[in-house]
Amino acid sequence: MTSERSAVRLPKWRGTKIKGGLSASNLSVLIAGFVLVFITVCAIVPSWIAPYAPTFMFSDEILVAPSLAHLFGTDYFGRDVFSLVVHGSRDSMIIGVSAVLIGAVAGGGIGALAGYIGGIIDAIFMRVIEILMTIPGVLLALAIAAALGPSLKNIVLAIAISSIPGYARIMRGQMISIKKRPYVAASRSIGASNARILFWHILPNAWSPILVMATIGLGSAILTGAGLSFLGLGVIKEVPDWGALLSQGRNYLTAGWWMATFPGLAITAFVLSINIAGDKVQDFANPKTSKGR
Repeated sequence: MTSERSAVRLPKWRGTKIKGGLSASNLSVLIAGFVLVFITVCAIVPSWIAPYAPTFMFSDEILVAPSLAHLFGTDYFGRDVFSLVVHGSRDSMIIGVSAVLIGAVAGGGIGALAGYIGGIIDAIFMRVIEILMTIPGVLLALAIAAALGPSLKNIVLAIAISSIPGYARIMRGQMISIKKRPYVAASRSIGASNARILFWHILPNAWSPILVMATIGLGSAILTGAGLSFLGLGVIKEVPDWGALLSQGRNYLTAGWWMATFPGLAITAFVLSINIAGDKVQDFANPKTSKGR
């Protein structure tokens, strides 16, 4: 009988070799890694990359098209768009990383307790999680951000809360599966405490799905943050993030298409690179399921 794995048509480019023996998939990972490193450097030390201060206005160069002097052109204030994109990467990165960390830790903790303790605690926690999962994550984040008001802290909190149910369900499933394994029963039989069993025997073997989900969720968090900023619920600062830059540029698509195009390309490149990296992390965390890819 043909197995489900063999029935799936794998992309032809995955095993394709290019000059020097480097496969196309490895090349995509290499490019994605370069993009991630570059954007990370932009977020940490934007002044090293940006040629101008993000608030500096060229009064005689308003809505100038991309050129050697201004790689991404200038906006309606005469600000250099490339410098704005570089400096805007910091808030976008903070939103994504902070939301994922909070969501993964909180959701993972809830799932771990529910799965390990079981009983009434599991029932209560998971009913709440199931209710939250009936609401689309973006809609839940939008409602929370609208209720809390626009700020960096609130947008991070909104995205983190909306991601908690997914992490909780994944971790609960892992806990229920691992706590039934023989080595856990052996540890319990020799008198190991619940805390020792949980932190020394179960959690170290349950982290890989959370890591994969967090890696991929980083891209979703950045997209959600950009969307909230685009709607005016994000960060209100002198130096806007990528979503706010998109929002500012949408009214100038005919006179200055570059104002929205380049922030949009930055978001696309960053999220695509994160997804490629997440796919690689998944292969590393689950080597058995990645065979044959």
